[in-house]
Amino acid sequence: MLRGFYTAASGMMTQQRQQEALSNNIANANTPGYKADQTTMRAFPEMLMHQMGSSNIPTQNGLNLPTQNPIGSLNTGVYVHETVPNHVQGSVRDTGISTDMALVNGTIPDETGSLFFTVQNAEGEARYTRNGNFTVDGDGFLVTTQGYYVLDDAGNPVQTNGMEFDVTPDGLLQVEGETTPLGIAYTENANELAKEGDGLFSGDAGALPEGTTFTIQQGFLEQSNVDSLQSMTQMMESYRMFETNQRVLKAYDESMGKAVSEIGRLG
Repeated sequence: MLRGFYTAASGMMTQQRQQEALSNNIANANTPGYKADQTTMRAFPEMLMHQMGSSNIPTQNGLNLPTQNPIGSLNTGVYVHETVPNHVQGSVRDTGISTDMALVNGTIPDETGSLFFTVQNAEGEARYTRNGNFTVDGDGFLVTTQGYYVLDDAGNPVQTNGMEFDVTPDGLLQVEGETTPLGIAYTENANELAKEGDGLFSGDAGALPEGTTFTIQQGFLEQSNVDSLQSMTQMMESYRMFETNQRVLKAYDESMGKAVSEIGRLG
């Protein structure tokens, strides 16, 4: 019976983790470039149950041999193995703001590969993002809405000297006759990147391999790839599963209480 407690409790904890991920997705449904989190669940190792017994062998001195009769397998519960962002590209929306940029994937060599803008976080380290909701700071540098510098292909902050600049489809920022290539990074497996706050990812990303193509659309933004309707449906399903495990846990608790009270009366 105690195994049933643990199994039901693990189901409740798993659905709670699922609810947290879905709630975060819905909260970021309007965040540009946001990648929805997907939880993967795994079962704990199953145990093969046997009935322990003995068999009396009719010999002169008598002989009892232990026996094991298979009963079946017992599942010991489920847990959230990991939370993985879905790197499918979101839809593109026209904003008409010159500092907004949408990075649209073209030809990608690997199915799990993806392209990112390169930015510099508060610690001066390179990070990657799909959120092209940029602006220009007081010093004329192109920055994210959190104030992180947008980097060029040499890893330097991009200087625009104001809001008047153009970005070509192949990622060249043009201002006052000077051209600066934006730092577009590529990773062959986006699932290996670690998701951080403010829409940033950390990990191994680098130069574009041969044959990779993309388009920068100035005045556009890539939207979140969260499907709000689907997420709400999944939340309802997860909540029902949580309630089911809760009822199972309550039933085990009532059975345990009844067993204890009856054993006490027998004493």
